[in-house]
Amino acid sequence: MTRVAFIGLGNMGSGMAANQAKAGREVIAFDLSAEALERAKEHGVKPAAGAAEAVKDADIVITMLPAGQHVRDVYLSAILPNAPRDALLIDCSTIDVDSARTVARDASMQGFRSADAPVSGGTAAASGGTLTFMVGCREQDFAEIEEALKPMAKAIIHAGDSGAGQAAKICNNMLLGISMIGVSEAFTLAESLGLDAQKFYDIASKASGQCWSLTSYCPWPGPVPTAPSNRNYEGGFASAMMLKDLKLAQEAADGVGAPTPLGGAATAIYDDLVAAGHANKDFSYVLQMLRGRG
Repeated sequence: MTRVAFIGLGNMGSGMAANQAKAGREVIAFDLSAEALERAKEHGVKPAAGAAEAVKDADIVITMLPAGQHVRDVYLSAILPNAPRDALLIDCSTIDVDSARTVARDASMQGFRSADAPVSGGTAAASGGTLTFMVGCREQDFAEIEEALKPMAKAIIHAGDSGAGQAAKICNNMLLGISMIGVSEAFTLAESLGLDAQKFYDIASKASGQCWSLTSYCPWPGPVPTAPSNRNYEGGFASAMMLKDLKLAQEAADGVGAPTPLGGAATAIYDDLVAAGHANKDFSYVLQMLRGRG
């Protein structure tokens, strides 16, 4: 039986680990939260006393952690010293490109195969096993990484070498943040002009304004029943997480001198949204802030 060590059982990691167990793999997990470990047991995941214990004898090690520093720390203190050299190391966190490349370099120097494989899809996809993975790794390692990720995925895409997965993720989420603000501004203007929101949706969804933020994740309650806007903007992708990804994109842009004026504007808007106390609301809640209700 394939043995998977899973480090990080937050909103995303808990569902991901559960799907690894559901696929018939032995999952040994660690998280700083005792409550998260207890919940994981209900889904067939075995708790470990620490990250070092979890990775011992693992075939696959998956990390899902908040930031680059956390990933670097757990790799240096627990994973690289304790995991078997033939274990496949996959970091699914969303972190800065430099940290991803540093971790990959350190792993390679000790004989490990590794990948950065951040995800898109939110908590519902994490629970449903329908995430999209953007993978940065050596070409020759991709098939095995793809097989490791399958229980959690609907799509697994090789983005390029180490760090490319993170680059793809922050570019994608910068685009997503910008487009959600654009859709929300359009609804706000339509409302101010006396245009019915459903009528605007019916037109824009079939016209040149159509985009994922409109037709799959509509910020206005009603037109897309599955969108978080119909659940008081609960669940989904938190505004604080969108702000984190936008900041990562801006840091990367500054580092390479790439102009991202709309990315910068989106970062400022989500910074205001989080500062106003809406960090845990879905990022589509930006509509309500623009309407003066947030």
